[in-house]
Amino acid sequence: MTEPLVSRMRSFGTTIFAEMSALAVRTGAINLGQGFPDTDGPAAMLDHAVRAIHSGANQYPPGPGVPELRQAVSEHRLEHYGLAYDPAGEILVTVGATEAVAASILALCEPGDEVVAFEPYYDSYAASIALAQARLVGVTLRPDGGRFAFDPDELRAAITPRTRVILVNSPHNPTGTVFTREELTLIAELCREHDLVAVTDEVYEHLTFDGVGHVPLATLPGMRERTVMISSAGKTFSVTGWKTGWICAPAPLVSAVQTVKQFLTFTASAPWQTAVAHGLRHERAWVAALRDSLQDKRDRLMAGLSAAGFEVFRPAGTYFVQTDIRPLGFDDGVALTRRLPELAGVVAIPTQVFYEHAERGRHFVRFAFCKKDEVIDEAVTRLKRLSG
Repeated sequence: MTEPLVSRMRSFGTTIFAEMSALAVRTGAINLGQGFPDTDGPAAMLDHAVRAIHSGANQYPPGPGVPELRQAVSEHRLEHYGLAYDPAGEILVTVGATEAVAASILALCEPGDEVVAFEPYYDSYAASIALAQARLVGVTLRPDGGRFAFDPDELRAAITPRTRVILVNSPHNPTGTVFTREELTLIAELCREHDLVAVTDEVYEHLTFDGVGHVPLATLPGMRERTVMISSAGKTFSVTGWKTGWICAPAPLVSAVQTVKQFLTFTASAPWQTAVAHGLRHERAWVAALRDSLQDKRDRLMAGLSAAGFEVFRPAGTYFVQTDIRPLGFDDGVALTRRLPELAGVVAIPTQVFYEHAERGRHFVRFAFCKKDEVIDEAVTRLKRLSG
């Protein structure tokens, strides 16, 4: 790596998730920071993985992914969204969505290119863009009518002759926003007008609430041929540790991403891949029950956070509730979350670390609700100390 790139990568340091999870372990605080469930996925799917291990599926699977999983992903895309992808050349299995995003950005961007992303954004986006020696251009999501939304004019202004990719995360982490069809239509229009590729992170596609539906950008006119559609099993089936994801895209884009991926991990997780194929085909009812359960947990945590004095924003999807800490007399999320184990015995994530313009998110803190009810209740009881 060149010296400027080495310097840029050093600036990222340890991820906020590692820092806050370590803080939870060190202090014994309740971890409402990192988004992982404290219960397992569907038993039949777990059993399928165990059988795969004992049946000898423990060596390198094919680089593009186990054929059974690629076929299951193809069936899933067609059934849910009416999108037809050829499992032989338009689907690539990855080590989670994080690798899928990184490999896509590295494949599609040259040094000096620009990537438009909506801030706050998942922290690996900025690192992936830096590794490609490209430039991240943030378009800010701001509170608007109880949800976070972007200014259409700001998005239009963010696109320049150097823009190569628009990176779209919906349902959105960390705000919980699910982009509307109107918002996605504008993004699609800009992609077509400026000949851009969309990389879409859709890992929370099945975890939306209050009847809000997820609309994949690739389903809009003219977008299938210019979209790298990313999802994974981790959130859908509560197996975040399996790190099994995939991309769906036209064959030339898949080939470009696979060219990069082969020098990152080449392949991984053969037993998990066959188990996830089972999940996609046979665990629809389990996923629906998970979604309903998470909606109840969201409401439970929101009520508790409001009672504790936070301003709370209602998420339409994901694992997370976004809060404004200023009603409690705090204005710096990083400072508060580093003290929160001492003040209240709880760990959360400061949202400002997910912004290109950190000052715009300085007063927001994210809490995860993908936990057992008793864990949420105890965390809320502790957080009430802040206003006591």
